[in-house]
Amino acid sequence: MKVRVLSIPVQNQDNALTFYTEILGFIKKLDIPLTEDNRWLTVVSKEQPDGPEVLLEPAPKDFEPAKTYQKALFRAGIPYAQFDVESVQDEYERLTKLNVDFTVKPTDIGTARIAVFNDTCGNLIQIAQLI
Repeated sequence: MKVRVLSIPVQNQDNALTFYTEILGFIKKLDIPLTEDNRWLTVVSKEQPDGPEVLLEPAPKDFEPAKTYQKALFRAGIPYAQFDVESVQDEYERLTKLNVDFTVKPTDIGTARIAVFNDTCGNLIQIAQLI
């Protein structure tokens, strides 16, 4: 068993695609129309183009319980997903220069360093590095 697709709920797929590709540096993998305004839209890491895909899922727009859950996580400060990085400090500095809003600055938590940012799509995302 292996992970193929991880779904992240987004409020607007176009905005999410821009943020995840132009700011975070992912690359678009699939963009398949499903309905008039929804699509199967995935991005992947440049370092692992054949690795797990992140599905930019429009669920909060179409499914009220998903919207409620997403908002509750955000209000509680709980990240929806975590991405590993080589250096949390370097990513923090790079993303801060791109005006990404961090809710948790680089912080050591035992054997890892983390930071948390707002993905502008309704989610908090944590980046992590083992130390």
